[in-house]
Amino acid sequence: MQHPNPFCKVVLYHLHRLLCFSLSFSASTIIGKATPATAVEGGNNQETDTVPMPSVLIDQDSDPDATIVEVTFGDRLGALLDTMNALKNLGLNVVKANVYLDSSGKHNKFAITKSSTGRKIDEPELLEAIRLTIINNLIEYHPESSSQLAMGVAFGAMPPNQKIDVDIATHITIREDGPERSLLYVETADCPGLLVDLVKIITEINISVESGEFDTEGLLAKAKFHVNYKGKAIIKPLQQVLANSLRYFLRRPTTEESSF
Repeated sequence: MQHPNPFCKVVLYHLHRLLCFSLSFSASTIIGKATPATAVEGGNNQETDTVPMPSVLIDQDSDPDATIVEVTFGDRLGALLDTMNALKNLGLNVVKANVYLDSSGKHNKFAITKSSTGRKIDEPELLEAIRLTIINNLIEYHPESSSQLAMGVAFGAMPPNQKIDVDIATHITIREDGPERSLLYVETADCPGLLVDLVKIITEINISVESGEFDTEGLLAKAKFHVNYKGKAIIKPLQQVLANSLRYFLRRPTTEESSF
């Protein structure tokens, strides 16, 4: 993955501090409330029903030529034309891949490439911008989704009732995935900028990130990265260093909040 763009990094840093550190001032002074429920992006708003869990999956593994994005919110999503246009405004080519139904709802899949190169996205900042753009549109056109999303704390009309305990929610596992790479799995409380921060921590200890998936499931984030150290699977001592570095970072916001 390429070196972070400084501007994107600054923006994501401040978004990260905003949600993860839970600043005490009102979110209404930062951004207006989400569009009323009448503004629906081609789908259904059913505020009286149980709110389904929104999911945004960014998949870098399944297609060698494109980044695959899958968005689910029960059966409430329509064609997502506004979301597609918002992604195009990021300098991306967006093609509707397919739509399928299962027990969790309607899944909208897109194949995304960079307009400038025609290739899949490899910059973590742009991948995070894609994720946040989709989540922002979910909150805008389906305000009830904010009760199930970390960004709903600051920007949602219906902020989450529960707060995720980072210590309990955080799980990190590393295992070999052949002789030349390892598979890193991270599950933790979601917050803006998380994807960028995870990649930064990994690469700061000279571990390379080949590909992976980043799944936002409600208030949780689940990341899966294929990683290697100098073209080889990560040995046990370095696995421990990586796991400790990630745990330290992911638990840090709670510590800093108490001294903020």
